[in-house]
Amino acid sequence: MTGWPRVVVLSAPSGGGKTTIAKAVRERHPERFGFSISATTRRPRPGERHGIDYHFWDRDRFRAEIVAGKFLEHAEYAGELYGTLRAEVDRIRAQGRHVLLDIEVDGAAQVRALEPDAVTVFILPSEPRVLLERLTGRQSESAAEVERRLERATYELSQAMHFHRLIRNDDLETAVRDVVQAVADGETVRRSIGSSPDFAWINNYVSALQQERARMHAQKG
Repeated sequence: MTGWPRVVVLSAPSGGGKTTIAKAVRERHPERFGFSISATTRRPRPGERHGIDYHFWDRDRFRAEIVAGKFLEHAEYAGELYGTLRAEVDRIRAQGRHVLLDIEVDGAAQVRALEPDAVTVFILPSEPRVLLERLTGRQSESAAEVERRLERATYELSQAMHFHRLIRNDDLETAVRDVVQAVADGETVRRSIGSSPDFAWINNYVSALQQERARMHAQKG
């Protein structure tokens, strides 16, 4: 293992693939990466277990733990609270493993502020078309819900320049290798992509999402 166990953050817009990649990294390298059990106020989904998949808390308990300083990061997403417990991070580091977090961009900003050695990775498919299909392709959602998802994704992309590395998620195995390499790179990875050629690519993504939102507005009109 390279260096002291790090906090490794994976973030992406909805449909970007961060959860699938995080799961695959842990499965392929269980001796190097540990799973931090997050706390959330949302209800368990079928098959999810308290203390295994999440710590499922009510809002009063969650807010009390915020006040007590128990979280490394916490954020609200889709009306529910999510957070990474400091005790979980310490538990994994004590095992000599990196702490792999699958969290939103607001939580990632908090981690960067508190963990100077953290590695933050933003994940996207190479083509904006792929993400747009994932954001707009849920037949069960109303036009207003889809538009909110596009608005959120646009905001998340605006934060991508603050991340240390951008990974293109077109092939799962390649993306897993890229995440592992980002951690192994250590010092060299801790720069923001705002000063890299990827910045122009992110701007193209933002333009594509804005055009889709404008098209939806025109259809409603």
